[in-house]
Amino acid sequence: MSKVPSITLNNGVTMPQLGFGVWQVPDVEAAKAVGTALEAGYRSIDTAAIYENEKGTGEAVAASGIARDELFVTTKLWNGEQGYDATLRAFDASLDRLGLDHVDLYLIHWPVPSADLYVDTYKAFEKIHADGRARAIGVSNFLPEHLERLLGETSVVPVLNQIELHPQLQQTQARDFHARHGIRTEAWSPLGQGRGLLEAPTVVAVARKHERTPAQVVLRWHLQLGTIVIPKSVTPSRIRENIDVFDFELDADDLAAFAALDEGRRLGPDPATFDEV
Repeated sequence: MSKVPSITLNNGVTMPQLGFGVWQVPDVEAAKAVGTALEAGYRSIDTAAIYENEKGTGEAVAASGIARDELFVTTKLWNGEQGYDATLRAFDASLDRLGLDHVDLYLIHWPVPSADLYVDTYKAFEKIHADGRARAIGVSNFLPEHLERLLGETSVVPVLNQIELHPQLQQTQARDFHARHGIRTEAWSPLGQGRGLLEAPTVVAVARKHERTPAQVVLRWHLQLGTIVIPKSVTPSRIRENIDVFDFELDADDLAAFAALDEGRRLGPDPATFDEV
């Protein structure tokens, strides 16, 4: 049995609070990495069309022997496939690559405001959801202004918004907006992409205090914020280490030290302008 607690989304669907991300994992490696994660106790897998590893991800799910209703599979629509009809075709293609008859969560990967298609795209998502082919629908990288428009022009509130979130980019305004509207926050690049966060003196000190690794205390910080988190690794020992974060807690001093790390520093693109297709 997985020891990961579940989060209840605004439509009553539950998902594990900690999952396994496969960004930048080549398709030929994805089946092995996802298989290792499933063996370690992960039950939520996060992929995307643009990652080009839906096929390997689906192969691992099929080979795992784990009942489908015990797994939570997320995939995402890429920017160049936005628009109502294009979205429906792209979703069919994702299901085919995954080898599944439904996904648990389907996300718009980026708002691409310059294209002005995300509302029509989300209406296609609503059809996919109504048809039972996605148990939940949501978005990724949406700013509050994009969410405001969706809330005003569509009928299904997104269950979550997956955004860049780590101690150096704590996204307080976005998280507050989400909380007000019943939208869960999910963190991508939760460990800061290995670009200095895990070597920060504050993180190292908290890790030593708890006799844990820097990655483990950062993941624990996310969990105690109430964030859904999807760390990625292809190293079996790290895959296992990243899920071993449920038998200790950060105290108030630790949380205050982490709060002071916020620099508002993005490692990824700015959702207001990113329009790669």
